[in-house]
Amino acid sequence: MRRNVIVSVFMLSFFMGGSALYAQRVHVLPEPVMVKEMPGEFRLTPDVSFCIPGNKDALMSTVKLFVDHLSQVTGFPLKIRDGVNARQKCVVLRLNQKPDSQIGDEGYQIKVRSDVVDIRANKPAGIFYGLQTLMQLLPSEIESKEKVLHVSWNVPCVNITDYPRFKWRGLMLDVSRHFFSKEFVERYIDQMAKYKLNSFHWHLTDNQGWRIEIKGLPELTNIGAWRVSRTGKFGTFEPPTPGEKATDGGYYTQEDIKEVVRYAQERFVNIVPEVDVPGHSKAFIASYPDASCTGLQYPVNAGYSPDNDDIVLCAGNEDNFKKLEIIFSQIASLFPGKYIHIGGDEAWKDFWKKCPKCQQRMKDEGLKNEEELQSYFIKRVEKILLSKGKTLVGWDEILEGGLAPSAVVMSWRGTAGGIEAAQKGHDVVMSPNGYCYFNQPQGELAIERVNAGGSLISVSKAYEYEPVPDGVDAKYILGGQANLWAEFVPSPRMAEYMTWPRGLALSEVFWSPKEKRNWNDFAARMEMQFPRFEKEEVNYAPSVYDPTIVPVKDENGEMELTFSTELKDLDVYYTFDCTFPDNYSAKYQQKPVSIPKGASEIWVMTYRKDKPIGRLLVMGLNDLKSRLK
Repeated sequence: MRRNVIVSVFMLSFFMGGSALYAQRVHVLPEPVMVKEMPGEFRLTPDVSFCIPGNKDALMSTVKLFVDHLSQVTGFPLKIRDGVNARQKCVVLRLNQKPDSQIGDEGYQIKVRSDVVDIRANKPAGIFYGLQTLMQLLPSEIESKEKVLHVSWNVPCVNITDYPRFKWRGLMLDVSRHFFSKEFVERYIDQMAKYKLNSFHWHLTDNQGWRIEIKGLPELTNIGAWRVSRTGKFGTFEPPTPGEKATDGGYYTQEDIKEVVRYAQERFVNIVPEVDVPGHSKAFIASYPDASCTGLQYPVNAGYSPDNDDIVLCAGNEDNFKKLEIIFSQIASLFPGKYIHIGGDEAWKDFWKKCPKCQQRMKDEGLKNEEELQSYFIKRVEKILLSKGKTLVGWDEILEGGLAPSAVVMSWRGTAGGIEAAQKGHDVVMSPNGYCYFNQPQGELAIERVNAGGSLISVSKAYEYEPVPDGVDAKYILGGQANLWAEFVPSPRMAEYMTWPRGLALSEVFWSPKEKRNWNDFAARMEMQFPRFEKEEVNYAPSVYDPTIVPVKDENGEMELTFSTELKDLDVYYTFDCTFPDNYSAKYQQKPVSIPKGASEIWVMTYRKDKPIGRLLVMGLNDLKSRLK
């Protein structure tokens, strides 16, 4: 019985004398490996304790995060206790003395009975994820920021066994194109951890800003973190005027970084920092002009497109590698995780071709072309990271000219780079721009009005993604990652809007068993998360409720219109007379609609059970003609 067949559930309970009244109360996302619902419920009350038998120290910080939040929202003085008292209602959190090989390091098991909730795991990470599931079993009001009255904090009785499909379940935030505060970064980490995403890729440097303090290289933040202020459509701005001060930007001190790292560790999120070299380095070059092949002074890019914006670090300048040794040594000490991302993408080589230093480097090292010069550059950086006990990650361009021996490839230009790397025995993180680039539009552009390029990536398209390509050994696929590039994301609210609910789709792709993938079932559970977002004041996109229009040609070559919706239980109403379409207007009947003579626009709305649910779509018919194939 599927979750979305709500009517059938209630009909069944009616004819069976109420025996199925407990069914379909569990809407966990991402979908667990096994869910068995049962009658009854556990009620969270002031006398409930959270009990830790065994090693309390290993779990105390994890459980305290959860209990502190529950106490604040419920108003209950919930306690954490050693051991288990059989006479007391409790939530028991225990690490397995004998590890369960099925659930691994991040898996967990939950048994909810009327008198006890039992959560077991092999490692503290599993307990943390079990608690995130328990949060979703509680009413949505549990996500509130303040005390909530008159709510019955009931948890349905259920057995759950759960563990992830992939180790790397990532989300990238670009803080170079637009700077986001430390507080928002922590909020973003909170949001991803709720849905069992565990790798936060922090894109810290690019042409538009250097965002991390490096001691001994003060100009990186004194100059590289700041640009002239511009508002409007990114990419169309005017360059700085003579004498104009750079006032827009910011950076994280090393103390800020340490705080965010601690915050992420408490939520079992690993931070993968990225310093993008040798391309995307204009903020670096603005700080230290000798770092480029030209030696000229350039400003930090504020969102304009001059010819020199493709400038790269000079591969023939030995001082650059000395600076990179300083930079990556400090980054390695600040971030305890295994991986450091060095970018390596879109390094345009025209400057190298004209640079005497770069050409001499090629001659000295016996390099045949500029692609091999890039490989030389990446391998030099890899040696720095290996000396610090770190593993290099780079975008799939690092394959060009020869792959660094121990590098991990992040495949973004489709899947070809990931396939090639895996076939060569390298670990891969799949992040193709056709499914995982959250800077791209997620719904009808006439509604979204986002200044984003690229093809549409709806929630349903993201949910279709399969990280393991055909013919590739799955052992080389660490997992996958969504990326939010921030050219057109100027605010925290917009960052959330572009991330959710698409982030939910990929959280399930990366965590849940492939064979359990089902769009209609996921969509029902996704909608159950929307009230939780609202309680938490997260700005999610409602695009799944909006209509889309696909023009087609009739047998005479004339344009007709078809409509579609991501959610299958929505009705589409439309008008051609420039009036608001209500549920008494013309209803789409799943066949092409002819266009009345003289019509110039179409207005479209979606409804559910005669109530408006989507946003109004207004499109000119001439604009739609351009979509005809």
